[in-house]
Amino acid sequence: MEHVYACKGTCSRFIYFDLDENHVIRSVRFDGGCNGNLQGISRLVVGQKAEDVIERIEGVKCGMKQTSCPDQLSRALREALAEADS
Repeated sequence: MEHVYACKGTCSRFIYFDLDENHVIRSVRFDGGCNGNLQGISRLVVGQKAEDVIERIEGVKCGMKQTSCPDQLSRALREALAEADS
């Protein structure tokens, strides 16, 4: 199922991602942000369990900002997991 997350406080505007029934990330695409870095993050997390990715990237900050694109991805994944559990 494709999810869309509106980013807050980062250069990226949206994150589009798919999770399978076992919470494995099947695809990730960022709209906006640092293209090369975000392609790298996307490739690293595809095939990983959402819970493991959240644990690794949650709380990452970008410069003086209180969040980052990886942190926004962790929030998006957490939100998707909460929806799946309800």
